[in-house]
Amino acid sequence: QVQLVESGGDLVQPGGSLRLSCAASGSISSVNVMGWYRQAPGNGRELVAVIMSVGAPNYADSVKGRFTISRGDAKNTLYLQMNSLKPEDTAVYYCHYRAVGYAYDYWGQGTQVTVSS
Repeated sequence: QVQLVESGGDLVQPGGSLRLSCAASGSISSVNVMGWYRQAPGNGRELVAVIMSVGAPNYADSVKGRFTISRGDAKNTLYLQMNSLKPEDTAVYYCHYRAVGYAYDYWGQGTQVTVSS
């Protein structure tokens, strides 16, 4: 079992910045993939950014150059630095974890990001 807890969501003005955090606990594999997804009202859940335990991150085209995904030193913390935020970035942001070689996905409870003036 793996538990994921997100934090950092808030109301921010367009052009502002936020940093989301995800704390992972439980049976964390040393070889895994973690990522951020988001879901806006009326839309499906979409990929924002992913990063493997080793390797370069990947981003959705809509956030390239504005968002940065990273891991903490202990490798069980995930971050999403979001800059130049736009109203269309408004969504619930979810942390995701999967151990490589396993088909089970773990999700956090989500954190709300609202970009509005």
